[in-house]
Parts: sequence; C-alpha cells; structure tokens
Amino acid sequence: MESILKQYLEALEYILENGKDRDDRTGVGTRGVFGYQMRFDLRNEFPAVTTKKLAWKSVVAELLWFLEGSSDERRLAEIQYEKPREELVGKNTIWTANADNQAAGLGYTNNDTTKDLGPVYGHQWRTWDAQLGYVDQIAQVLEGLKFDPDSRRHIVNAWNADRVPVMALPPCHTMFQFYVQDGELSCQLYQRSADMFLGVPFNIASYSLLVHMFAQLLELKVGDFVWTGGDCHLYQNHFEQVKEQLTRQPRKGPVLLMPKFTTLNELVETKTSDYQLLNYDPMLSIKAPMAV
Repeated sequence: MESILKQYLEALEYILENGKDRDDRTGVGTRGVFGYQMRFDLRNEFPAVTTKKLAWKSVVAELLWFLEGSSDERRLAEIQYEKPREELVGKNTIWTANADNQAAGLGYTNNDTTKDLGPVYGHQWRTWDAQLGYVDQIAQVLEGLKFDPDSRRHIVNAWNADRVPVMALPPCHTMFQFYVQDGELSCQLYQRSADMFLGVPFNIASYSLLVHMFAQLLELKVGDFVWTGGDCHLYQNHFEQVKEQLTRQPRKGPVLLMPKFTTLNELVETKTSDYQLLNYDPMLSIKAPMAV
C-alpha cells in the first residue's frame, strides 16, 4: 500500500523542477509556484513524514499552545518541555528566534521568563478582536459543528488585517474550514506562505492532529485533511537537502495515540507527552537552516 506522504515528495519535485526563482523577505531567495493542493486520508494512517524525522513534540506543543490562546513563547516552552519556565532559561522553541528578533523589535517584553509575540495565531483563534469584545473562534466552530454540522461556515481565520502589523510573524497558515459528511470530520487549510521543505510537513501533521482532536470532541470519525498552498516555495539554501530527500522512498505512516478528553478545557489541559505516534519509523533527519 502506497504511503499517503508520496504526494508530498511529488510536490517537492514539481517545485524544484518547475518553480520560478524569486527574491523574498528573508534575503535567502526562493524557488516556488503559486497554488498547489494535497489531500491526506486520515482514516488509516497519520501523515507524519517518514523520509526525514518529524519534530513531533514541537508539533504537539505548538498546537496545544495555539488552542490555549497564548502568545508568550515561554509558555510554549513550558508546554513543550513540561517544566516551569524558570527551569527553561536558554531552552529554545521554534518561535524563539521570532520572539528575540521581530517581537523584540516591535517593543514587546523579551526576557528569560516572558517573550511576548503580539497577537499571533493563538490570540486570534481564541480572542479575535471584535467591535463588541472578543470572539473565541475555536469554541464557536466546535459549537457550530455540533449543532449545525451541514453549515458551510465552520471557519477559523488567523489573518486579522488590522492586527497584522503588530504581530511578530503574520500567520502563514491563515484560514481553515471544517466539513462533516457521513459521520466523518474533514478539514481544509489555506496556507498563504508555504516553506515546503521545513514548514509544510510540520503543518500537515499539526492540522491532521487538530482534526483528530476535534473529531474526538464531537464523537465523529476522521476523514480527510486537505492542504492548499498559495506561495509554495523552496528556499535556495535547501535545494541539496530536497534532492537528498527525493532519493528516499516514503514508508507507511504511523498510528496516532491520543489521551481521552470530552471538552475543550480538558483538551487544552493535556500534555505534549500524552500524544504518541505508534510504529513511527522515520529515516535520518536532514538538517537545514530556518529562514527568519
């Protein structure tokens, strides 16, 4: 049986061979295409990339951090390492560089115990700024899925145009929509900016995990995760790493093991270590610099 991750390798190959070279915000330069889509069937395996090692703990921790509504990078560290922040001085997360550079440049608090990133993903998901207060989009979409599953309005949006200038990093994965059919929950993500080598495997795993979480809350089965990218690019200093990855044949994906929870509050209180990938057999990591 062919792995569902084969299509990800096909995307890398297509962009490497057909993409156009462009300058970019980071100064590194990219090769990319505009518009690409992949569909992952979540029913039998979890789409964790196997042709290199996925940073699974970081995936889980970041998603729990988003769902909590936090925008403090040190809170993310607490969730990831499962220790109080006072014991985590010098311990980095995938958001540390953004906190120390862009966020600090915006004047946000930045010290050993607090690193504010501004109103990034979690803030928008749980406390979207509205005229009459705040909107908890996560609670709202779960309520809609439960009581009106056929609606076409099950959407969470992280792109708050009024707040983008004061975010340490404007959201790359900007909007996602849920769909219920035949007792199955599916999700489609629109990602405006897609770092195909480093970022996208992480994003695929993150939103696939979110589908599993919400399906459990709603007593539904999982369906598909549809990934739709806007500017889909490879950084020019990742080309050799991509070529190495393309020499590898994907293995069957693992099975996700999750803790039991029945409410959003219970979900948010789960720990990173509660989420495991059974029979995950990745190949060796392929190191590559992150463009900030």
